[in-house]
Amino acid sequence: METILDLERFPLDSPERVTPLVARCRGELADTGMFNLEALVRPDAIETILAEVDPVFAGHAFTHARRHNIYFRRNLDDLPAEHPARAEFVSSNQTICADQMAGQLLTKIYQWAPLRNFLARVMEMPALYEMADPLARMNVMRYHRGEALNWHFDRSEFTTTLLLQSSDLGGEFQYQNDLRSDTDPNYDAVGAFVAGDQSGARTLRLAPGTLNVFRGRNTAHRITPVEGERSRMVAVFSYYDRPGVLFTEDERIGFYGRAG
Repeated sequence: METILDLERFPLDSPERVTPLVARCRGELADTGMFNLEALVRPDAIETILAEVDPVFAGHAFTHARRHNIYFRRNLDDLPAEHPARAEFVSSNQTICADQMAGQLLTKIYQWAPLRNFLARVMEMPALYEMADPLARMNVMRYHRGEALNWHFDRSEFTTTLLLQSSDLGGEFQYQNDLRSDTDPNYDAVGAFVAGDQSGARTLRLAPGTLNVFRGRNTAHRITPVEGERSRMVAVFSYYDRPGVLFTEDERIGFYGRAG
């Protein structure tokens, strides 16, 4: 794995040597809701990953275009019909799934146990497990000119992404921390945010090879529309604090256009 990941700067395979990095990432997570391991994946490995996923995108990607609210939920009976938090956005991208990347380098990174162990330590969890879903456990999403992932909350406590390719312009990660909490949905603040009060939002432009981990369940976030000819490509790794997590058949069809 040392030829794929920069384990000198990020000694994920050494529980002792990685302890200072764990402490640093915990601090950044507490302060900003996220942390980054910049250039964790070596440039040659990124080139290999892109060479492996490009043919899959060319013939087997699912174009995902949908209208959605910030909650990615259809049922909002807890909100009045006129509430601004009900506002809808449009998101669009192309997606390939874990079962289409079996044996590829990206799968090896996702399945590497020291990475999961490191994330569990940072999150102060006893253990993390690969998602059991054969489609959703790992995705790569590509955004062409004009495409974006609009404002939303995640359902999982944290999200792990690896940027594979940045766009010429646009395609930036924007987020606002603590817009709600596990105990307070804070609908009025969410509604004001959706209506345009986004002065507290931050913008982050990552470099390819960077692993980004953020708490997305209560952090509103989006990818801004891509500009220029170069597309943005990002891998999403799904880990959970329990084994056996699966999407429903409806969720798979909604996100990937197929159940299996």
